Amino acid sequence: MQPLALTLGEPAGIGPDLALAVWHRRAELDVPPFYMVADAAFLGRRARRLGLDLPVTTAPPDRAMTVFPGALPVVDIDIKVTAEPGRPDRSSAPAAIASIRRGVADVLAGSAAAVVTNPVAKNVLYESGFAEPGHTEFLAKLVQEATGRSLRPVMLLWSPELAVVPVTIHLPLKAIFTALSAELIVETGRIVARDLRTRFRIARPRLAITGLNPHAGEEGALGAEDRTIVAPAVAALNAEGIEARGPLPADSLFHERARASYDVALCMYHDQALIPIKTLAFDHAVNVTLGLPFVRTSPDHGTAFDIAGTGTADATSLIAALRLAARLAAADSPALMSAS
Repeated sequence: MQPLALTLGEPAGIGPDLALAVWHRRAELDVPPFYMVADAAFLGRRARRLGLDLPVTTAPPDRAMTVFPGALPVVDIDIKVTAEPGRPDRSSAPAAIASIRRGVADVLAGSAAAVVTNPVAKNVLYESGFAEPGHTEFLAKLVQEATGRSLRPVMLLWSPELAVVPVTIHLPLKAIFTALSAELIVETGRIVARDLRTRFRIARPRLAITGLNPHAGEEGALGAEDRTIVAPAVAALNAEGIEARGPLPADSLFHERARASYDVALCMYHDQALIPIKTLAFDHAVNVTLGLPFVRTSPDHGTAFDIAGTGTADATSLIAALRLAARLAAADSPALMSAS
C-alpha cells in the first residue's frame, strides 16, 4: 500500500503541531505511514518550538514508506513558509494551496493512497483571491483540471457513533429554501449510497432523510417543503433500489435507539447535521469527501490559532482521519476510480 499524503493546512494553525506530534508518537498510536506536503525547514522550526526532537527529511513519495519509521518524510512545496503560530502571513495561503494541489496530484498519479487535509483558514485564503467556497469544492476543481471530469463532491461527517451528510452546506438559513430541491437530495443520496457500498463496505446502506421543517412539516402545518421536496426525493431513491426513509423529524433522529436504525442521516442544512455529530463525537469525528475518484479525509476541527505552537492541541481527530483514510483506501478499487 502507498503512504498517505498529509497536507500542511494553514501553517499558522494547529495542523503542523498535530502532524509532528502524531509522527513523534507513531509507534504508540499505530498510525498508517504518511508524508507531509510542506516546507521542510518550516516543520523543523515548528518541531523545535514544540520541544520535539525529531528528524524531518525531504523525500519523494516513493521513498516515504522507507523513511517514515526513522524520520518524518516531507515532499517539499518549494515555498518558504514564514508564518508564526497564530499569525498567518503572506506565505500562508500560497503554501496551503500548493500543498493541497500536490497532495491531489500525488494521489491521482498513484503515488499516495489517499489525501488527508489539515484545516485551512478560509478567511486567509479568501484574502489571497481563493475563489472556491472551501476545501471540498477546491478538490473537485482540481479533479476537473486533471481529468476533465466534472463531479459533485459530498461532505460526510463520520464517527463510530454517527454519520451525517448535510445536503446543503454553508448557506444562510433563508437561502436553504431556494437551494434545496428533490433533485439535489436524490443526487446526494446516490453518491452517499454508492460510496458507503464501495468504500465503507456496507452491502445495503440505510439512509435516514430528515425533514426540513420542525416535526418534518407536521403534515403541512409547519411548511409544505417536506411534502413537495423531501418526500418525493425519498420515493425516488427507493425506486432506484436505495433504502431510504423520510422525511423524519430531526429532533428525534439522533438518540441511541434511533441511530441503530440507519447508517447515515442526510440532513437538509449544515447545523441540522453538524450539531448532533459535534455533540456525540466532538474530538474524533472525521470529515470525508464522497464522490471523488480518491479518498480524502480531514480532522473535523479548525485551525485553533489561539493554541497553535503551544503543544496543547488534541490530535485525536487527526489520528482518526489518518486511520479512516487508510481503511477506505484499502477498500478502494481501480474500478471505482474509473467509474466515479
